[in-house]
Amino acid sequence: MVILLALAPGAWQVFALVSDFLWNTRYLGSDPIESLEHGTGIWAIRFLVVTLAITPLRRITGANWLQRYRRRFGLVAFTYAALHLVTYVGLDIQLHGPTLLGDFTKRPYIIVGGTAFLILGLLALTSTAGWVRRLGKRWVRLHQLVHVAAVLAVVHFWMSQKADIREPLVFALIFVVLLGYRAWTIRHSPSAPPGSNRSSSLNSRRSA
Repeated sequence: MVILLALAPGAWQVFALVSDFLWNTRYLGSDPIESLEHGTGIWAIRFLVVTLAITPLRRITGANWLQRYRRRFGLVAFTYAALHLVTYVGLDIQLHGPTLLGDFTKRPYIIVGGTAFLILGLLALTSTAGWVRRLGKRWVRLHQLVHVAAVLAVVHFWMSQKADIREPLVFALIFVVLLGYRAWTIRHSPSAPPGSNRSSSLNSRRSA
């Protein structure tokens, strides 16, 4: 139910686009394709915020049940990012290869956004329980790339804005807080002294 609600804005935007083209309803304004492209990109970043905020909220509030939604909201963020890309490639430039190539060479924010999408795609692909078992501890390290994807997504948004940067600035500040909290927890997390695991195992053997 939570995931369906999370996908509801995207479903509405797709419906509004179809309605605008078929019945000229103007739900998405005078440029529905641009509105859909912008809206799906914004929702992708919003759910990246939600994904990264779950761990701090869980640690601060003790609500451990939140953790099971972290991966799900990450997949929701990827879904919106995919809709954003499909809107750009399929509707905005209409699968025109030379235009796509020109955008990659003339608009650096396209490269930044494409890199963020590739990272999110890799994380979505390896989000299953099977990949968790295959990768083991490497899975955790791999999925730390979500922080890189979040930063790139905000940079992409920032660079794509011609004048009004208030919205990307808000997202940038939120991510600074979230990443700062993560850095602080890593720096202040208690670490076991070297050899503690070995000594504890030896003691357990002796007591046995």
